[in-house]
Amino acid sequence: MTTSSETQKLVVVTGASTGMGASAARELARRGFHVLAGVRRDRDADAIRSTGIEPLILDITEPEHVEALAARVESDPRALHALVNNAGIQVNGPVEALPLAEWRRVFEVNLFGHIAVTQVLLPALLRAKGRVVNISSVGGKFAMATYGAYAGSKFALEAVSDSLRREVAPLGVRVVVVEPGGVRTEMAARGVETANRLSARMTPEQEERYGDMVRANNELMASGTASGLTADAAALVIAKAVTTPRPRTRYTAGRDAALIVRLGRILSDRTLDRVLAANLRRHQP
Repeated sequence: MTTSSETQKLVVVTGASTGMGASAARELARRGFHVLAGVRRDRDADAIRSTGIEPLILDITEPEHVEALAARVESDPRALHALVNNAGIQVNGPVEALPLAEWRRVFEVNLFGHIAVTQVLLPALLRAKGRVVNISSVGGKFAMATYGAYAGSKFALEAVSDSLRREVAPLGVRVVVVEPGGVRTEMAARGVETANRLSARMTPEQEERYGDMVRANNELMASGTASGLTADAAALVIAKAVTTPRPRTRYTAGRDAALIVRLGRILSDRTLDRVLAANLRRHQP
């Protein structure tokens, strides 16, 4: 529900071109916030521009883009209520075979870019006693085979979120993590394409060791995405994290995420390994 106070507040959403980011931007605008929506291309800006949504060209790995965002926020008389760090990429591959350049690219987007945006917007958030909402993943708690880079970046984001929460809570800023499971977005499809491209570059020995595993994980990813939450449903969880007066430190999004988190609390590592391996075997060619 829109309130008069919300119409006077800003929310920044990164990665708002498609998927959860776009849906969250629309949901928050519907609730009366003025949303600064970070997108990568002009056509994405045209697609999302609407009442309450102001698109900005924003690549969070480009310092000049991040500085321009900070200047835009500083020039606005409205308080910055929340920063939603949503931008992300998914790159899967076995630890042995995934090139270091790909590891660095994943961490630049999924971790360092978020830190850069958070650093420049924290002064405004501190003034407004706002909040930071970091979009992690169930992969930020449990790393399946071939998910080392992606899950590693999300594990790191979870740790940074914990540290930041403990630093700024005494100053009135809340830090919330959202952990989605499978969501029907374009990111998973792009992740499968990237995994196939990278697996084609494996040596014959690596193909023999990991090829079936990579293909099974791609099938698992595709099926999990197809049966997952819609982006609009995930956006409702994000909106709750943004608007709830006393938010929890973490929210899962989707039944699969809630189930995996529960299993992780009660099962040993070895038992969980066997559960995940059995699930993966169902998808092997």
